[in-house]
Amino acid sequence: MEGGVAGQLRTLGKEARGGLLGRILHGDLGGLQVFIALALIWVIFQLANDRFLSAVNLTNLMLQVTAIAIISIGVVFVLLLGEIDLSVGSVSGLCASIMAVLSVQHGWSPVLAILIGLLAGTSIGLFQGFFNTALGIPTFVVTLAGLIAWQGAQLQVLGDTGTVNLPPSTITDLTSTFYGAGVGWTLAVLVTGAVLATGLLERRRRQKAGLEPGPLPGLVIRTVLIGAVMFIGVAILLSDRGVPLAVLILLALLAIFAFIAKRTTFGRHVYAVGGNAEAARRAGIRINRVRLTVYALASTLAAAGGIMAASRLIAVNQSSGSGDVLINAIAGPVIAGTSLFGGRGSVWTALTGALVIGSISNGMDLLGLQSSVKFMITGGVLLAAVTFDAIARRQRSQVSVT
Repeated sequence: MEGGVAGQLRTLGKEARGGLLGRILHGDLGGLQVFIALALIWVIFQLANDRFLSAVNLTNLMLQVTAIAIISIGVVFVLLLGEIDLSVGSVSGLCASIMAVLSVQHGWSPVLAILIGLLAGTSIGLFQGFFNTALGIPTFVVTLAGLIAWQGAQLQVLGDTGTVNLPPSTITDLTSTFYGAGVGWTLAVLVTGAVLATGLLERRRRQKAGLEPGPLPGLVIRTVLIGAVMFIGVAILLSDRGVPLAVLILLALLAIFAFIAKRTTFGRHVYAVGGNAEAARRAGIRINRVRLTVYALASTLAAAGGIMAASRLIAVNQSSGSGDVLINAIAGPVIAGTSLFGGRGSVWTALTGALVIGSISNGMDLLGLQSSVKFMITGGVLLAAVTFDAIARRQRSQVSVT
């Protein structure tokens, strides 16, 4: 009788783990909890200030989060390795300064100046990656040194004036260009179609491999929801100034690197190294090459984010890349579900995390709250997200053992 009761209890436990609560505790809702949190944040701030969900403010919000989201794409890859990069803020400021000085003070072509700024970021990533992969120095130490050193290099590049104002050019056009209905609706259709096509291809691939393809209604619901978000978002943007070029650049980068992470050998190697580096090494994966590539990628995207920030502010100064840039770039993906322990996460958390942090900051600005309150609330949200991640990781390990 006792065995029967024990068996029933074990069955109930398995059902509970498979239910909604269990999926939440295991972090298996595919980021749904982030969208729920974002919706709650928007509702709260809209009730507190009816300007929050206006077309003007939402357009400004998208422009505000673009730079951080781009930097966070590279941070996601670093986190997938189970590592950390504390230099991305400083790298973004330094590379933006190099671009600005070359373009304004030395008369270089804006396009060439942007390319040099991006190449500077790549070089920094390779330099820092060398100390980790070749000499075995922990990335925390290497990038902490970089955080300090690249700030000094930025001051040296900017010189005595400390500020370089950007005249109208290709650089400033990156965040001041807006497109009309044709581009907007085309974008919505393409994104919705891409989601459906990707889902159908994934189902077909799994079927050929003899795996369970997953429920078709789930794909349909996901496509409808994403399509609705895209069409509503485009409608809101068009009711203000139009669809920003900066948003198109961000979405393109997200799509490219999401494909790299999920559909390429390199992406699978990143997940493998982050999940278990020793097992990946024994499987023949060249761990150091993967790490070096990720560090170079992270610094290049940090440079791209710095350039976008400079374009929006129409200037580069000694504080570019400092302040809360670093913490927001790391906190965003973590809040949105990318694990600090490596091997688990999605490139799209760079966007959703930036939207969560950006919405909190934007809403508190509308309410006139002090910066001290903003920092405390952001820190609290980050701690809650990391705690949730640790609990989910523990729950998954317990299930795998049982």
